[in-house]
Amino acid sequence: MKENKSILKKITGSREASLLIVLVVLCVVISMRSPSFLTLKSISDMLKNNAVIMIMTLGMLGVLLVGGIDISITSTLALSGMTAGMLVKYGIVENTFLLFVIAVAIGGLCGFLAGLIISKGKVLPIIATMGFMYIYRGLAYIVANSQWASAEDLGAFKEFALGSVFGINNVIIVLVICYAVFFVVMKWTKTGRMVYAVGSNREAAGISGINTSSVELMVYTVMGTLAGLCGALAVSIYSSAQPNMLYGREMDVIAACVIGGVSMTGGRGSVAGALLGSLILAIIAKALPLVGIEAIAQNTVKGVIILAVIVLNVITQRVMDKNNLKGREM
Repeated sequence: MKENKSILKKITGSREASLLIVLVVLCVVISMRSPSFLTLKSISDMLKNNAVIMIMTLGMLGVLLVGGIDISITSTLALSGMTAGMLVKYGIVENTFLLFVIAVAIGGLCGFLAGLIISKGKVLPIIATMGFMYIYRGLAYIVANSQWASAEDLGAFKEFALGSVFGINNVIIVLVICYAVFFVVMKWTKTGRMVYAVGSNREAAGISGINTSSVELMVYTVMGTLAGLCGALAVSIYSSAQPNMLYGREMDVIAACVIGGVSMTGGRGSVAGALLGSLILAIIAKALPLVGIEAIAQNTVKGVIILAVIVLNVITQRVMDKNNLKGREM
């Protein structure tokens, strides 16, 4: 009996454990309705098609951890991806690796500019990134110049998303590498500890010698860099470059973080939680058409599921706080 209570305590005392249970339950329920859901090809396609959101969730994790927010990310993605697409279309650059470097550099610059305004100019993140959202999206349309790059225009660049190494799709490999790097950085490095410190208590972090402005600038630059990477990936995955790419999908990135237990006020969240949150969101997006829910009702059902998971997160956090207070009792 005591052992069962201990297991239950561990489950209710861990956001990641509760999210994992939600993930398993979702998979089981969906598989009962659609047996093809858990096939290797289905999972591979799901990860590939949602890799862009999942990778940007990592960047948003860092931004939210310092108490910020960035709603310009899909505009950064569009500008980076559109630039890469047009460079291929007009034969200016054809090397796939160089195109990725260019897209990443553009994204990094976009994130750096937003971070500079926020960290040095002390402008509210929501206001600054809203402005940049319009600027970057507008620049994407200027780069497009009323054109777009089709699969035929992209040549070998679109083949990146179709290629694989040891049977694992290239996009999934990039996804795994990003998560592995972030897991190590956030858990075991000084940089990760500084990000958490700034988000937990900015004044205390400053007093302890941490340059809080530099940390803030760093997380926005990293966010932009990942958005740039995702811009190139999106063009390759969807075999087209258009200035309205992923319009409005920044909310999915933020939702994935919130589902994963990342605090909107900073200082709390993990890479594992971000991964589970983005996986839950990916599974929902994949499952709704499979179980026969009409397109017109999908957003409603998706919203209800997201809200339910967030409520579960709130309950879990309260249990964790209660357990921590009990542990401090003399």
